[in-house]
Amino acid sequence: MPGEPDTRPPAGQADLDAAVDALAGRRVAVLTGAGFSTDSGLPDYRGPDARPRNPMTYDQFVSSTDFRRHYWARNHLGWHHMHATEPNDGHFALARLERTGVVTGVITQNVDRLHQRAGSRHVVDLHGHYQLVRCLSCGWTCSRGELDTRLQELNPGFLESVHELGDIEVAPDADVVLAATAGFRVADCPACGGILKPDIVFFGESVPPARVRAGFELVEDAGALLVAGTSLAVMSGLRFVRHAARLGLPIVLVNRGLTRGDDLATVRLNAGTTPVLTYLERRLPLAIDSQP
Repeated sequence: MPGEPDTRPPAGQADLDAAVDALAGRRVAVLTGAGFSTDSGLPDYRGPDARPRNPMTYDQFVSSTDFRRHYWARNHLGWHHMHATEPNDGHFALARLERTGVVTGVITQNVDRLHQRAGSRHVVDLHGHYQLVRCLSCGWTCSRGELDTRLQELNPGFLESVHELGDIEVAPDADVVLAATAGFRVADCPACGGILKPDIVFFGESVPPARVRAGFELVEDAGALLVAGTSLAVMSGLRFVRHAARLGLPIVLVNRGLTRGDDLATVRLNAGTTPVLTYLERRLPLAIDSQP
């Protein structure tokens, strides 16, 4: 099952060399998941050490003021933690590989924007990102920083009172584990009074078709696919691996724990993403003229 521990030994030198051989001389598209950001201090969803999570669904969010209050109270805390999170060495290695022409771009299931902060330029934010907030009624938008100012004005002392409770566990979507949210005041759209929602694809919500098309085009324009830090448990990411397999592209899959794409991988590495990406950066040739 995706996310369960991989009983195969950790990736060794032969596995790393096989990954280099599969990718060398090819333009590489990259698909990343929450496991890519664990070395930045953000937890993943389904890795072997991940705690069980029950993220809010889209239907819950739009149908209940209580659910929205609960969500925004938790997100208010989680955003401050995520906003302070820094890219790790894997993010920087991937950005440098793009600058040298080896990597064509990144499809990420993450909403943390760490790829962009590390310098990656061609990024498809498949599930959106946490820095934009949108009104579901009129389409009004603002930055998450602007909304944070409003939430602090509506809820003075909330952050300080919660932090006094001790460590707060933050999820990859900027949610936190927090039970007591009664009394938190939610900000409505200043233009029409509608529901404000972060520009993130919730569970039960469809990925916008334009983003899916952009991801397929990235795969089709590449000569190989590197998948890093995802169990591929949901179709939003798995579809790109299946598409690459149909195109006959080499697929290198790097993850701690089993994935739904293991049977499609040309090379499968049971490893963390940061050491593998920094190794690939050193080893992959810069010349790509020999791409098949």
